[in-house]
Amino acid sequence: MEKRRTDLAVEAAQLWREGGAGELRGVEQTESTREGYPVTTVRILDDEGAKAIGKPVGTYVTITLDGLARREEDAFGRAARAVAAELTALLKLPEGAPALVVGLGNRAITPDNIGPAAADHTMVTRHLVEQVPEHFGSFRPVAALAAGVLGTTGVESGELVRAVTEKIRPSCVIAVDALASRSLSRVCNTIQLADTGITPGSGVGNARAALDRRSLGVPVIAVGVPTVVDGATLAADLLAEAGQADLDPQALRGAGEGVLVTPRDIDAKVTDLAKVVGFGINLALQTGLTVEDVELFLS
Repeated sequence: MEKRRTDLAVEAAQLWREGGAGELRGVEQTESTREGYPVTTVRILDDEGAKAIGKPVGTYVTITLDGLARREEDAFGRAARAVAAELTALLKLPEGAPALVVGLGNRAITPDNIGPAAADHTMVTRHLVEQVPEHFGSFRPVAALAAGVLGTTGVESGELVRAVTEKIRPSCVIAVDALASRSLSRVCNTIQLADTGITPGSGVGNARAALDRRSLGVPVIAVGVPTVVDGATLAADLLAEAGQADLDPQALRGAGEGVLVTPRDIDAKVTDLAKVVGFGINLALQTGLTVEDVELFLS
């Protein structure tokens, strides 16, 4: 685990098994499909499982979006509906309960822009439900916030989200952020949903205060998209494939220190995935709508 860095629970469990440390207790993993996309659900059941793979107790759902990259028929719509279905199962929100969508990250750094870009695709309805109930009374009240980062706002994103949460009192917070994957094949190709909250900036190695039920007082569902691979992690995996896994870890860490690898077409990938996440959130929060309905509302 020390040679590899990942924010994905499915990869953390895989690393444990690769390490040959014995049976992975306190963790359950199941495979399924949703809208034609593979779905892996990892449930960390107790403290033993949490300690083993370094993730809090909770449920982690990873959706693999191979068909989206290949531009298969209705790939976008199926991806958005898959995200919506898995998100709905985690949310368990009563009808009409208000929600807050938070986009975490720095707009000026493309791999870190997934959160703010997803917030731009959110159907903001809180003001409409309050002010024009005769037309929008059937919608769930939803607010959206692109929290920014400390370096550009002077305010910790956690402080800002906590203040807004205390003011508008949502029933839940959905936080979207960039993550780091162990594998290039999962970068911009998967979405992880978790009911454990999130630590802003973790994907780009600048972790801040956690956003979770303890800090905000309401359930926090994390939606993460891996957009980078840690350089040392990538080097370790490539060397392992080449049969040199016994290379000195310190030398390996020095070789990849501070390097993050991202696809050359990261702009297009972030644009596509932010829209998938945004539309998936909308479909989960505003039940009964279609992808076309959301497109019309946001146009």
